[in-house]
Amino acid sequence: MEPQARLLSAILFHKHRQVEVALNRSVLAWKEIERSRKRSPGISNSAETAHSHAVQVCEIVAVCKTKDDDQDSKETMKSQKKAKQHSHLYPHAFTVSYIRRTRQHQWRCGDVTFHSANQGLCEQWIHVINEQLSLLTNRPKSLLVYINPYGGKRHGRRIYEQKVAPLFRRACILADVIVTERANHARDHLKTEANLDKYDGVVCVGGDGMFSEILHGLVTRTQTDNRVDQNQPDAELVPCSLHIGIIPAGSTDCICFATVGTNDPVTSALHIIVGDSQPMDVCSVHHNDIFLRYSVSLLGYGFYGDILTDSERKRWLGPARYDLSGVKTFLSHNYYEGSISFLPAENNKGDPRDKLQCRSGCRICQPKPSSKDTQWEISEEKEKSDKDGMGGWSVIRGKFIAINAASMSCACPRSPRGLSPSAHLADGTTDLILVRKCSRLNFLRHLLQHTNKEDQFDHSFVEVHRVRKFRFQPRQHELDSLEDLSDSPKKTGFSPICSAQTTCNYSTSHSSWTSDGEILPHAAIQVSVHGQLIRLFARGIEEQQQCVLEDPCTLWALEPSTYQSVD
Repeated sequence: MEPQARLLSAILFHKHRQVEVALNRSVLAWKEIERSRKRSPGISNSAETAHSHAVQVCEIVAVCKTKDDDQDSKETMKSQKKAKQHSHLYPHAFTVSYIRRTRQHQWRCGDVTFHSANQGLCEQWIHVINEQLSLLTNRPKSLLVYINPYGGKRHGRRIYEQKVAPLFRRACILADVIVTERANHARDHLKTEANLDKYDGVVCVGGDGMFSEILHGLVTRTQTDNRVDQNQPDAELVPCSLHIGIIPAGSTDCICFATVGTNDPVTSALHIIVGDSQPMDVCSVHHNDIFLRYSVSLLGYGFYGDILTDSERKRWLGPARYDLSGVKTFLSHNYYEGSISFLPAENNKGDPRDKLQCRSGCRICQPKPSSKDTQWEISEEKEKSDKDGMGGWSVIRGKFIAINAASMSCACPRSPRGLSPSAHLADGTTDLILVRKCSRLNFLRHLLQHTNKEDQFDHSFVEVHRVRKFRFQPRQHELDSLEDLSDSPKKTGFSPICSAQTTCNYSTSHSSWTSDGEILPHAAIQVSVHGQLIRLFARGIEEQQQCVLEDPCTLWALEPSTYQSVD
């Protein structure tokens, strides 16, 4: 690829040192002139060295004229005299705010200020940089923001006002803010009242529950506007046109962690500002052709369903209720009988155990050029033709401690790898994890492997399948009478934890499904994955610290094509 021609170049001053600054359509770069002359011919090609720096234009937050009282505000007492002399010689300045990567996928807003004696020169740089930013049409200009003041530690409003709103203002983003007053306030407002034509995106400030409200409101509104019946399990849902942004302010913020790599409000705000876009699959859950809920992270039956059901009775404990309910559920060690049928994904969707993690620019999640016209249609035709005879579907009957469907890794700070480390955000599938009846000790080993680098599926009682659809029927719905349960073991309390034999308790009642932290009212469900139904203001987890796409050193060797200015 040929290097781009420079739009601007100039000799300016930065921190009292003379620097050469160059701009093309992709990169803003600067280097110190004095030191660069002493360097050896072998110049490093990194985006930032000791004397050369570069920023991608698409990661510039804003550029503006620097106010007099802002210049050199961080100077020490020792250098204040020198700064004062410098400001008299070069009284004009402009500041470029840009994304600066720090540790563990966190972003911060960095500033670099350039000084000049020529006011027109500074104005020219501001104009040309803003001109390039205006060409980035993916950036939002107007947002609808919902704040949950009760989620997590009740810091949602403070987080937005102190950390997020100032960044939105700097980027000239208009935000209409609604502080929710009750459960499902945001969902209901999006479904019926919100004038969505005014906005480029919807932002939720809260936890996973708040995101679920936004998801249900926006998806339901989109289907209603397009006259799609959500109660039809096989309905082809219409993708949402507006992006969703997540400012984490909840207890776990699993969805934010799995799509950005950190639960940091500033990082999420910067992803929104630069207009990042991450498609996501959404699962629709039905019972007897009645729509129940949408899910984007975890559908869990048995162990995780029991934990959530028990924790709902202990909400007064706050986040600690999950730990207490988890211990209680583990000791109870119940299992449940039923049958699960599923439609496997195509071979090109990878495998849950292939160790190919979903990262920014994931090739598996890239939409195929002819996916709607060829392979997808072939799969749909096969599914329809085999529907009556269950051809193409697999059926498994048994006794399960847990049945989980992970549409993303479900990683969080407590489980950095998640329930299914190789699950993908936007490949049109979900990873179905079946944990059969086993001893407590074996189940504990399985749980512990979620927190380390070992394969949590490497057990004889665990199997995992990548699927496009699945159905679950609890055993009670299959029985002619309860007499068939007469030979089942009775529930007698806790069994010896380290027994060599299976020590499960059996309950004739159902467990409950949990869908992204909400309890479903039915045990018999059918689930369909809708590929890339929504888009987040995110880019997926970056594999490593990303560098500028173009070697900044090539800018110095080019002849400027449009402007050239020297102070």
